[in-house]
Amino acid sequence: MTVKELYAYIGGNYERALSILRSDRMIDRFIRKLTSGQVCEELLAAGEALDPVRMFEAAHAVKGVCANLGMDNLGGIASELSEEFRPGTSRAMTDEAVRARLAEFRAIYERAAEGIRIFSEGA
Repeated sequence: MTVKELYAYIGGNYERALSILRSDRMIDRFIRKLTSGQVCEELLAAGEALDPVRMFEAAHAVKGVCANLGMDNLGGIASELSEEFRPGTSRAMTDEAVRARLAEFRAIYERAAEGIRIFSEGA
Protein backbone atom coordinates (compact mmCIF):
# COMPACT_ATOMS: atom_id res chain seq x y z
CA MET A 1 0.00 0.00 0.00
CA THR A 2 1.35 3.41 -0.94
CA VAL A 3 0.82 6.54 1.13
CA LYS A 4 -1.72 7.75 -1.42
CA GLU A 5 -3.59 4.42 -1.20
CA LEU A 6 -3.53 4.67 2.59
CA TYR A 7 -5.16 8.08 2.39
CA ALA A 8 -7.85 6.74 0.07
CA TYR A 9 -8.51 3.90 2.52
CA ILE A 10 -8.76 6.14 5.59
CA GLY A 11 -10.63 9.00 3.92
CA GLY A 12 -7.81 11.49 4.31
CA ASN A 13 -6.94 14.38 2.04
CA TYR A 14 -3.66 13.23 0.52
CA GLU A 15 -3.15 16.36 -1.56
CA ARG A 16 -3.50 18.61 1.50
CA ALA A 17 -1.08 16.47 3.53
CA LEU A 18 1.40 16.52 0.65
CA SER A 19 1.15 20.30 0.33
CA ILE A 20 1.97 20.70 4.02
CA LEU A 21 4.47 17.89 4.62
CA ARG A 22 6.00 18.05 1.11
CA SER A 23 6.82 14.33 0.60
CA ASP A 24 5.42 10.85 1.05
CA ARG A 25 8.32 10.12 3.38
CA MET A 26 7.28 12.92 5.73
CA ILE A 27 3.60 11.95 5.53
CA ASP A 28 4.60 8.36 6.35
CA ARG A 29 6.61 9.55 9.33
CA PHE A 30 3.81 11.64 10.82
CA ILE A 31 0.72 9.60 9.92
CA ARG A 32 2.09 6.72 11.99
CA LYS A 33 2.14 9.06 15.01
CA LEU A 34 -1.62 9.61 14.75
CA THR A 35 -2.22 6.30 16.50
CA SER A 36 0.86 6.25 18.71
CA GLY A 37 0.68 9.78 20.07
CA GLN A 38 -2.45 9.32 22.21
CA VAL A 39 -3.97 12.63 21.09
CA CYS A 40 -7.12 11.00 19.68
CA GLU A 41 -7.44 8.69 22.67
CA GLU A 42 -7.33 11.71 24.98
CA LEU A 43 -10.26 13.28 23.15
CA LEU A 44 -12.26 10.09 23.47
CA ALA A 45 -11.40 9.81 27.17
CA ALA A 46 -12.35 13.44 27.78
CA GLY A 47 -15.61 12.74 26.00
CA GLU A 48 -16.44 9.90 28.36
CA ALA A 49 -16.49 12.36 31.26
CA LEU A 50 -17.63 15.37 29.19
CA ASP A 51 -14.99 17.35 31.04
CA PRO A 52 -15.16 20.77 29.35
CA VAL A 53 -11.53 21.76 29.95
CA ARG A 54 -10.16 18.41 28.76
CA MET A 55 -12.61 18.35 25.84
CA PHE A 56 -11.46 21.75 24.60
CA GLU A 57 -7.76 21.01 25.01
CA ALA A 58 -7.94 17.55 23.45
CA ALA A 59 -10.21 18.63 20.58
CA HIS A 60 -7.99 21.62 19.85
CA ALA A 61 -4.89 19.38 19.77
CA VAL A 62 -6.58 16.85 17.48
CA LYS A 63 -7.73 19.66 15.19
CA GLY A 64 -4.14 20.84 14.73
CA VAL A 65 -2.68 17.39 14.18
CA CYS A 66 -5.40 16.52 11.69
CA ALA A 67 -4.97 19.79 9.79
CA ASN A 68 -1.30 18.99 9.20
CA LEU A 69 -2.08 15.40 8.17
CA GLY A 70 -4.97 16.24 5.86
CA MET A 71 -7.37 14.25 8.03
CA ASP A 72 -10.31 16.53 7.29
CA ASN A 73 -12.91 14.04 8.53
CA LEU A 74 -11.40 13.71 12.02
CA GLY A 75 -10.29 17.32 12.10
CA GLY A 76 -13.76 18.58 11.25
CA ILE A 77 -15.34 16.80 14.19
CA ALA A 78 -12.50 17.92 16.46
CA SER A 79 -12.96 21.51 15.31
CA GLU A 80 -16.68 21.37 16.02
CA LEU A 81 -16.04 19.95 19.50
CA SER A 82 -13.28 22.47 20.14
CA GLU A 83 -15.68 25.31 19.47
CA GLU A 84 -18.41 23.65 21.51
CA PHE A 85 -16.16 23.54 24.58
CA ARG A 86 -14.18 26.74 23.98
CA PRO A 87 -13.82 28.56 27.31
CA GLY A 88 -16.12 31.54 27.63
CA THR A 89 -18.69 30.34 25.13
CA SER A 90 -22.11 28.82 25.74
CA ARG A 91 -22.70 25.23 24.75
CA ALA A 92 -25.02 24.75 21.79
CA MET A 93 -25.03 20.95 21.61
CA THR A 94 -26.71 18.59 24.03
CA ASP A 95 -24.61 15.97 25.79
CA GLU A 96 -26.27 13.35 23.57
CA ALA A 97 -25.26 15.28 20.44
CA VAL A 98 -21.68 15.53 21.71
CA ARG A 99 -21.63 11.79 22.38
CA ALA A 100 -22.98 11.15 18.88
CA ARG A 101 -20.20 13.25 17.32
CA LEU A 102 -17.65 11.40 19.48
CA ALA A 103 -19.08 8.08 18.24
CA GLU A 104 -18.58 9.28 14.66
CA PHE A 105 -15.07 10.38 15.57
CA ARG A 106 -14.33 6.98 17.10
CA ALA A 107 -15.54 5.12 13.99
CA ILE A 108 -13.43 7.26 11.65
CA TYR A 109 -10.42 7.03 13.97
CA GLU A 110 -10.70 3.24 14.22
CA ARG A 111 -10.81 2.97 10.42
CA ALA A 112 -7.74 5.22 10.20
CA ALA A 113 -5.91 3.19 12.86
CA GLU A 114 -6.69 -0.02 10.97
CA GLY A 115 -5.39 1.48 7.73
CA ILE A 116 -2.24 2.79 9.39
CA ARG A 117 -1.62 -0.64 10.95
CA ILE A 118 -2.02 -2.35 7.57
CA PHE A 119 0.21 0.27 5.94
CA SER A 120 2.88 -0.11 8.63
CA GLU A 121 2.92 -3.89 8.37
CA GLY A 122 3.44 -3.69 4.63
CA ALA A 123 6.24 -1.12 4.76
